Amino acid sequence: MACTQAFIDYIVEQLAGIRDLVAKPMFGEYGIWANGKFFALICNDQLFIKPTANGRQYIGRVTEAPPYDGAKNYFLIEEKLDNSHWLSQLVRVTLEELPAPKPKKKKN
Repeated sequence: MACTQAFIDYIVEQLAGIRDLVAKPMFGEYGIWANGKFFALICNDQLFIKPTANGRQYIGRVTEAPPYDGAKNYFLIEEKLDNSHWLSQLVRVTLEELPAPKPKKKKN
């Protein structure tokens, strides 16, 4: 099952407070970036956040699952999707811990 546009729009709306947010198609599902950092996937109308120590501490009791077959576990966010403030704060603490994006190589 693929993502529905309504779910993608809902997640983007919930994260409206995150600057430079980009959600774009990726292998039939959606990837989410902010400030050039990849931090989440939307797969089968479920939100998966990259695992970080700060994110784990913020969430407390974490549910982890792979977003697709063969993937590493991510934090599966289900219960607090309707809490925009909580979700945005989770994204902020996650982004703080993720490394800066590598500069793109110039084509010759």
